Amino acid sequence: MNRVYLDYNATTPVDAEVLDAMLPYFSADFANASSIHTAGQRARAAVETAREQVAALIGAKPQEIVFTSGGTESDNHAVFGVISSQVAQPILAVDRLSRQQPPLHVITSTIEHEAVLNACQAAEKQGVGVTYLPVDRDGQVDPQAIRRAIRPETVLITVMHANNELGTVQPLEEIGRIASEHKIYFHTDAVQSGGKIPINVKTLNADLLSLSGHKLYAPKGVGALYIRSGTRLRQLLYGGHHQRGFRPGTENVAGIVGLGKAAEIARNSLASGAQRVSALRDQLERGLLEGIPQIRVNGSQAPRTPNTTNIRFAGIEGEALVIALDLKGLACSVGAACSSGAVEPSHVLTAIGLSQEEAKSSLRFSLGRHTTQSEIAFALEAIPAAVAQLRALSPTYQKAASRV
Repeated sequence: MNRVYLDYNATTPVDAEVLDAMLPYFSADFANASSIHTAGQRARAAVETAREQVAALIGAKPQEIVFTSGGTESDNHAVFGVISSQVAQPILAVDRLSRQQPPLHVITSTIEHEAVLNACQAAEKQGVGVTYLPVDRDGQVDPQAIRRAIRPETVLITVMHANNELGTVQPLEEIGRIASEHKIYFHTDAVQSGGKIPINVKTLNADLLSLSGHKLYAPKGVGALYIRSGTRLRQLLYGGHHQRGFRPGTENVAGIVGLGKAAEIARNSLASGAQRVSALRDQLERGLLEGIPQIRVNGSQAPRTPNTTNIRFAGIEGEALVIALDLKGLACSVGAACSSGAVEPSHVLTAIGLSQEEAKSSLRFSLGRHTTQSEIAFALEAIPAAVAQLRALSPTYQKAASRV
């Protein structure tokens, strides 16, 4: 069976050029990048080249890039690193603010990735106040709502760049200006936007920005955190003095090289790649809307990343449709891969006003660099057929359809 993969927001394959760039650092150039001998210095040079490549992707300085294990670590470092920098003693996920410490406050949105939401919830247990701002029907935060939520004790605003389920792009330039005006640190989770749409940390007024390698054709287990020069951020891990003390531990040289190469490829192909994938995504949406009754694209009225569509299929359980499509050879998802198996419906879809039933009947299709015209044609045959089969077996849908 030929298989079609439309779940690129969950993860991407490692690009062939990326793999080629990485291979020497598993064998001939295996040395520790902190060693001072010649072999170690070759590894160090490769790490610093990657730092330059990642910085170029987002308009940053190389010294502002810190390599991590991925987006979750980067998000956690941003949230807890800022909070900890505002108190006399380090504060980690197991600590609680002393009663003598001044109150602290964080602003975020209700549709953030769990890496941010769960970090904020952990911070609440430590005594930090957190405001979770609602979003509109298309999944966008109102910048003026952020302005109204600011308190004298607000130390961090964290709003994602592009949502992982809807693809909705937030008005970060305005949010960044508001944060800058109030001298509040601003972090954005750019895991789903990195390599898909242009990013410039200066234009966004971002102090902190998270990236993940496996979302842009680099390997899993490597990511980056942009830390604007001068930002007060306390380290969360303790060990050696790697990466200016922000992130100790022997560098994952091969993974870092892969992330750097992937960032370089993404930067060079950003415009052409986005145009091609966007055309395929729009073709998929049009074909499904024309060929299947009672479906709707979630979040379609807001700016979106070019590769993502989230579609609601009335009368169908999303997980059943995912399985039916998988049996036909098409991979997609009901939402974030990190939440697979969750009993509750997507927190993103309920946040935009969908009922639990509507949220559970929605699927995410995310295209990528290797998606082809023929794969979209296959999807436009497989999806309507699977929907028709499942609806024929649904008494609830058949009863509702008979009244139309």
